[in-house]
Amino acid sequence: MDGIHTFDFWAFYREKLILNSVMADYSRKKESLNGTWHYGIDQYDTCLRNRWWTEVECDENGRALPLDYSFDEWETTEIPSCWNLKSEKLFLYEGGMVFTRKFPYEKHSEDERVFIKFGGINYKAAVFVNRTFLGMHEGGSTPFFIEATDVLKAEDNRIIVAVNNTRHPANVPMDNTDWFNYGGIYRDVELVRLPGSFIKRFQVGVVPGSDFREIFFKVEIDGKMSGTATLTIPELQFTVVIDIENGCGEHIFSPPTIDSLELWSPDAPKLYDVEVSFEGDKLTDRVGFREIRVEGREILLNGKKIFLKGVCAHEESVENGKAVSQEEIRENYALAKEMNCNFMRLAHYPHCEYAAKIADEVGMLLWEEIPVYWAIEFDNPTTYKNAENQLTELITRDINRASVIIWSIGNENPDTDERLKFMGSLADKARELDGTRPVSAACLVDSEALVLTDRLIEKIDIIGMNEYYGWYDPDFSKLPRVFENSNPEKPVIISEFGADCKGGFMNKQGDRNEMFSEEFQLRLYEKQIETLFAIDYIKGISPWIFFDFRCPRRLHHLQNYYNIKGLLSPDKKYKKLAFFAMQKFYEKLLITSM
Repeated sequence: MDGIHTFDFWAFYREKLILNSVMADYSRKKESLNGTWHYGIDQYDTCLRNRWWTEVECDENGRALPLDYSFDEWETTEIPSCWNLKSEKLFLYEGGMVFTRKFPYEKHSEDERVFIKFGGINYKAAVFVNRTFLGMHEGGSTPFFIEATDVLKAEDNRIIVAVNNTRHPANVPMDNTDWFNYGGIYRDVELVRLPGSFIKRFQVGVVPGSDFREIFFKVEIDGKMSGTATLTIPELQFTVVIDIENGCGEHIFSPPTIDSLELWSPDAPKLYDVEVSFEGDKLTDRVGFREIRVEGREILLNGKKIFLKGVCAHEESVENGKAVSQEEIRENYALAKEMNCNFMRLAHYPHCEYAAKIADEVGMLLWEEIPVYWAIEFDNPTTYKNAENQLTELITRDINRASVIIWSIGNENPDTDERLKFMGSLADKARELDGTRPVSAACLVDSEALVLTDRLIEKIDIIGMNEYYGWYDPDFSKLPRVFENSNPEKPVIISEFGADCKGGFMNKQGDRNEMFSEEFQLRLYEKQIETLFAIDYIKGISPWIFFDFRCPRRLHHLQNYYNIKGLLSPDKKYKKLAFFAMQKFYEKLLITSM
């Protein structure tokens, strides 16, 4: 490749596009490749254009060549992180960046296979190890695994990751969003050692409709295509052996101790140790057993009606950007529980894997979503393939997380024929991958007819409804009319409502109508609460949003490049008046449902 000539160099690297490489690794022993990496701002993607990764330093006669890079003399940064928070010059930078480091490797066994796991890189990433191109991944919020077995050596191994977070209309999400476009390797990078044949992934759970009497088990093997796999649930004193054919196996069984099975719920988040073995390989996981389903207009958890008392949240931190820590995730759930929530909508893309793992532990129900956001190129087959892969990677990653009860296939899309086909296919794919959870999407209200109508409703199980009456549409009287005109046969979650509010900005004159004030936001919330409480088909609420977050499209002087619809300040230390309104409302719902 000659860097002087123009060609689609990313298309060249896309020939090794990585699709759904996600593996179960809950209990795998992993060697961290986090820590100090060298980085270079590569605005023209010259590393890819001119093949820096080949590290050719001399010509065929041994004469030194001039180099435009010096990997080990570059600046350093800590991984995982977002480059935007590294320095002021990078805060709004979008484009190419190259990351590199060396790491040692010592082979442990003859049949050992080695994979490198990337928890999340935004948005495109090309991976090279020891002058070999291993593959490329698209999508900033789902993990991928890439095998490096044949290229590793005993001495130092050079890994190079070329990253580009440039927004593009054909991407998922597209080039116009309402959140900050963080760039970087912002989730863990790990080395995973596996045997020649290993358990790639498995799913275990309660058989829907079995009255909690049966458990299903599915397993996929990489390597040897036949044999037997064993599932053990020690606390239930149960073991089952199933046959593996063509690398897969599945079985439905009823343990003799099934009567002692404790079901997972937000109030009692019981988790069981589950062990799966095949040949010499063994995996364990912590799994909660529960059933989530829709019946008419009701959402049923473990056969009982439940109201989802929730809030929306971005993956965002003042200090870390999108590279949130486990401590920050726990803080979010603790604050949500303080507000009497049992549910959180993780918007608008897959959050890190710890979000669901910790939710399993603490008892928080989750809506997980892929970024089919606003005006995606619904007629573009490549865009659809990207969206389907992100959905597949998300579901594969979190298939065993009891906390995850809804797969969402998108947010606020106009109702067109192309969009209906695109998202209808995603709904079908979600059910193909996982038939145990409802599928949803955040839909828009017909603003002229004032009715909740969207052809996508026929394709989903739970209707998400975004509405901003009293804010973007100042005429709040339209909201009761929408509910009067609508008669859905499925449960509705008010997936968004809200108003911008600068924490601490109070109108000293007591005027509750001054926009951006805490009084205005509180008044809107009070009106929403009064209206929503009276609608019998609403089975959940998740106001927008839990805490303020960075957004370059918000230029009002009180916003200061933040979406300030949060119930909490950006650092989550200040609770706005509306926080306490929701806290009181959810407490009332708790009392009335007892």
